[in-house]
Amino acid sequence: MFDPPTNLVSSLRRSPIFNKALTFSHLPNTTPPGEMERSSQESHLRSEICVTYESPYPLYSMAISSSTHHHHPRIAIGSFIEEFSNRVDVVSFDEETLAVRTLPGLSFDHPYPPTKLMFHPNPRNSPDLLASSGDYLRLWEVRENSIESLSVLNNSKTSEFCAPLTSFDWNEVEPRRIGTSSIDTTCTIWDVERGVVETQLIAHDKEVYDIAWGEAGVFASVSADGSVRIFDLRDKEHSTIIYESPQPDTPLLRLAWNKQDVRYMATILMDSNKIVILDIRSPTMPVAELERHRASVNAISWAPQSSRHICSGGDDSQALIWELPTLAGPNGIDPMSVYSASSEINQLQWSAAQPDWIAIAFSNKMQLLKV
Repeated sequence: MFDPPTNLVSSLRRSPIFNKALTFSHLPNTTPPGEMERSSQESHLRSEICVTYESPYPLYSMAISSSTHHHHPRIAIGSFIEEFSNRVDVVSFDEETLAVRTLPGLSFDHPYPPTKLMFHPNPRNSPDLLASSGDYLRLWEVRENSIESLSVLNNSKTSEFCAPLTSFDWNEVEPRRIGTSSIDTTCTIWDVERGVVETQLIAHDKEVYDIAWGEAGVFASVSADGSVRIFDLRDKEHSTIIYESPQPDTPLLRLAWNKQDVRYMATILMDSNKIVILDIRSPTMPVAELERHRASVNAISWAPQSSRHICSGGDDSQALIWELPTLAGPNGIDPMSVYSASSEINQLQWSAAQPDWIAIAFSNKMQLLKV
């Protein structure tokens, strides 16, 4: 068995990503739900179309299904409770009635808070497949009225300890591959169809906080060591550092690779209001830094059908949508849209199946925003 529950939760607590989530439910509300704010350029988001789902527990992880087998899209949301027993609920979103409905039977217990949830990126067959990370990588089959655990994938060489997984990414080009990141400095590439490890790499000098696929055999990761590194599975002995934090050892917490233009990726630094936009053709120097948040940024997501738009959410309780210009002006880049939530935004997802909708999570609420 792995360490007792308190040890794994303690490991998660040491991660700067989750320290913010742990205090979510205790923070005061500063802005009425759905209240609009305008940027200096009078930009705005159509927040009059805003659908709220309230959970009985604090929320962190979130995933939107791309499956077309269901009349209404399904959304998986995971709790963040400081104990072993956590929950994942699968709900449906009716765009016509603007209602989020719970689905009987599509709720299940999850060991520890799921650090990430993700549906199969290219679902061709029903039922849906859902992956989750926490103590291990787990696969779930989401049926019409029930959920079944398919596999628990563990690459630990010892039965006495498991290093928590901070994140994972499901390869869209090669859906049999899932890459995981861990606090033990490694990234592990799983063949989930066979349930075996394809490779495991010591990716960084410190904890790895996020991982993202760019191509079938190319992924990148970010770490507490402050670097973004790209790996090619055809040459596992080498990696390319394309960015390092300006201040040594400032952790990089999240990484998003632009699916519409793989030359670009985005990352965020710990305790920073900046989103750093990188061009892999020009290592070390960001092509843009987006600095209009008034507090730390927690989540980023590229638009699923546009190479120039990205959304960010942060501790200032704001979700900002940015359009990246061909050339940034001397005074920086202003967001094209601003939305204010009622407390710090912890997570966001831009729906690939419904690109007009962005889901954000804060406190014990999920909101769907029409953009």
